[in-house]
Amino acid sequence: MRDTNPNRHGVAGCCLLLVAALTGGCTTQASVPASPPPSGLAAEFEHPAGWPPEPDVIPVMRYGRYTLVELAPSLAQRDLLRQVVNVSIPQKQSATVGDALGHILKRSGYQLCSGSDVPALHGLPLPAPHHRLGPIILRDALLTLAGPAWDLVVDDGARRVCFVRVAPPVPDPIDVATLRDPDTQPPPAASAIIRKSLP
Repeated sequence: MRDTNPNRHGVAGCCLLLVAALTGGCTTQASVPASPPPSGLAAEFEHPAGWPPEPDVIPVMRYGRYTLVELAPSLAQRDLLRQVVNVSIPQKQSATVGDALGHILKRSGYQLCSGSDVPALHGLPLPAPHHRLGPIILRDALLTLAGPAWDLVVDDGARRVCFVRVAPPVPDPIDVATLRDPDTQPPPAASAIIRKSLP
């Protein structure tokens, strides 16, 4: 029996041509210009002869079916002051800032140092909002407890945390006469200054 469909050979030819074009497009390669090799003594120390440079690879391990875990320390493990803490200071009648600092640093890897200004900070009463802190970064928790009058100094070698008092601003002298009741007349010295400045 003879094939009477004249389009059969034409369709098969088009399909064959399409498959050839698609597979031919997959085999083309773009030419990448080669970088010039390093010269001199520096070339010997960069990479041994014939060794390609190693890419920056982060080692990972499969943990479960769909999870890859990086085999590198986290930021909080490398810099202990960046660990996140969430603490509740035990409620006591006379809780102090020193008690709270000791409680926060208990499992952090750091300890408080002793200095000349430290008893002044440690003896301060603990404000009510500071009985619960977190989640917060350890450095920020320490600075929050100490307040703006204290700077944090860290000795990473000994893992000690110290606080140094910031130089207090020089207060303006307060005139007792200006603390009078606002409904009364200003003191005579102030009224003389006001009269001199007015035209």
